[in-house]
Amino acid sequence: MIDRLLEGLTVVEASRGVATRYCGRLFARLGATVVRMAGGDDTVIGYGGAAGEAYGRWLDEGKAAGEPSSADLVIGGQDAGDLAEAAAVADRLGAVLLELTWFHPDGPWGAWRGADELIQALTGVAYPFGPKEGPPTLAQGHGPQIAAGVTAFNAALGALMARPRPRRVSVNVFEAFMCLTETGAVSALMEGGGSVRLGVNRFVPTYPCASYRTADGWLGVSTLTPAQWKGLCGMLGRPDLGEDPRFATTVERLLAADEVDALLAPLFLGRTTADWVALSGAARVPATPMPDLSELPRVEHWRARGAFGPFGDGEAVAPTLPWRMVSGGAAPSLDAGPPEAPLRGLRVIDFSMGWAGPLCARTLGDLGADVVKVESESHPDWWRGWEADQTGDPPPRETKFSFISMNRNKRGVVLDLLTPEGLAQAKALVAGADVVVENFAAGVMDKLGLGAEVRRALNPGLVAISMPAFGAGGPLSGIRAYGSTVEQASGLPFVNGRDAWPPCLQHVAFGDPIAGLFAAAAVLSALFARERAGGAEIDLAQVACLFQFAADALVAQQLADRLLPRTGNRRPRAAPVAVVRAGDDDSWLAVAVDGPAAWRALCGVLGRGDWAEDPALSDAEARNRHADAIEAALAAWAAPQDPAAAAERLQSARVPAAPVLRSDGLAYLPQLADPGFWPEMERRYVGRHVTPAAPFAYDGARPALLRPAPTLGEHTKEVLDALERQGGRTTG
Repeated sequence: MIDRLLEGLTVVEASRGVATRYCGRLFARLGATVVRMAGGDDTVIGYGGAAGEAYGRWLDEGKAAGEPSSADLVIGGQDAGDLAEAAAVADRLGAVLLELTWFHPDGPWGAWRGADELIQALTGVAYPFGPKEGPPTLAQGHGPQIAAGVTAFNAALGALMARPRPRRVSVNVFEAFMCLTETGAVSALMEGGGSVRLGVNRFVPTYPCASYRTADGWLGVSTLTPAQWKGLCGMLGRPDLGEDPRFATTVERLLAADEVDALLAPLFLGRTTADWVALSGAARVPATPMPDLSELPRVEHWRARGAFGPFGDGEAVAPTLPWRMVSGGAAPSLDAGPPEAPLRGLRVIDFSMGWAGPLCARTLGDLGADVVKVESESHPDWWRGWEADQTGDPPPRETKFSFISMNRNKRGVVLDLLTPEGLAQAKALVAGADVVVENFAAGVMDKLGLGAEVRRALNPGLVAISMPAFGAGGPLSGIRAYGSTVEQASGLPFVNGRDAWPPCLQHVAFGDPIAGLFAAAAVLSALFARERAGGAEIDLAQVACLFQFAADALVAQQLADRLLPRTGNRRPRAAPVAVVRAGDDDSWLAVAVDGPAAWRALCGVLGRGDWAEDPALSDAEARNRHADAIEAALAAWAAPQDPAAAAERLQSARVPAAPVLRSDGLAYLPQLADPGFWPEMERRYVGRHVTPAAPFAYDGARPALLRPAPTLGEHTKEVLDALERQGGRTTG
């Protein structure tokens, strides 16, 4: 049933960008009729050449060519020409227009040329990735566009459920990729602190958060709490390190990271990866196998889940959808809300904590659903803080801006699920809900008495999503995980960075917000089909969500005769792609030349017209052979300039370029502030504060911010009183 959820929808894809094509791919794989009107040169996407063409076939899997006589949605972008063409098609077919651009048009960068590399630089994702002395490292692939594609899918599907439908849905890649740094930006503004680059696999606040060689491969390890650190040291046979006051906190371990690695790395060589995974489970330490790109599709756990499948002519395998779904049971029809709140009237019970699940629920709240967040006094959302001591005025757990940013537009209740009364109240909430969201480890909800069988008995029409890191069932399902663990297991650490580095993370918790976006996509798809298909139990594997980001590399790996090299900031499909110093010692400029016109323009800016005419530099492959000389000339040009001014000068010449920004300055950025990405709210304990807005708009208006994040248990009486009056249903 999962491949027919959107059956009956007709979508026209009038665009060439990866973001728009990935959005169309999601519609096609979920059963919509997707007609692709635009062509393009796929040798310049993915890993370029034949690998790029194969990646293009994966993006276009299940789509048809031509133009239908009518449509529900037209996807347009990402440049002005394609967007104008798409708008004309939408008018002609009477369809909703999804306009997917690189930047919001109301900001100062509205006319800038975009590229995945520039979005990484501008969102603060690139700055902390790489060696301490620099340069910052740009992750390979089309990650920002994939994130924007699923964000656009969620916004568009919400619009298609509204009555009447809005005429225009607006999404931009820059704001969509802010999902990775929006919480850090708000925390830095409201609490202080700044971005730092500490070295490869060294991110605040988790350490060790690294990859270690074992007797037969690699192991990804993440430790945050004191108990996890002591558990790690105990399983390594060095309990004394767990008691050493020099390493008592993550901050102290980060400051002594070289010493910590020197102590730990030799110990991991004594056992196999499987041995360490088993020991880490017993020690309650997040640790995972790290298969490389050639191994990943053959991992038995993923084979059993059907995480990879053939496409095109069967020349390779690539990721399938990152969730499994079982549908059935009587379900009510969808009483659609208005364009500004298409899910109005739906109720979401949010048992999730941290980042991934709460972002899914926040997205549903932005679309108008009444979201009720369930916590307990003994186990509040861990993003309120994991410190044992919560004394103080105000209480520390009420001042954490990561939590506050992720949980706006929700009501909050306190229930003790370990007591009969609390469990009964939770069951009553589930019985009256439309959606349940949880991101506990596999099996936890069953132990609490709220597993799938109980939920189905209480509410056959319920859409429930569970999202353990590795999904439910299978040999890896019991692994404890953070967002870092998710990335460590995804194959991406073997894509990014340089060959001389260990497999490396690009972000402290890359897997978390990305899983939240895909969870929202799964829930919205099930809601769209609920009247026809019934309720749904969705089993989403967070690791599999990141396979979507590794798809181009996975395809290229199968067409190669050896492991793909890790080339830092350089790309086989485009050149030069580089990060060079500009101005101060730790100020940087990113440049991503994506074609002949941009190359000629760059040569003009650098005063090297001879390069523009040199046949030895005519394409990306040729320019990569001369990358050292080209990057040296670019660095010499940029060195005396402020990076923002240098980027403006290059952009005015139509060369894709951007300053490499730190996340702690994003809350002041005009490109976000001017279009309204940083609205203000009022909340008890913290007063007036900024919060990230939804990264989409309907007919030019972002979704309303109706309530700030709840204080712990703020709405318990309100919700439980309404539950009693309604005989089991909450009221908004």
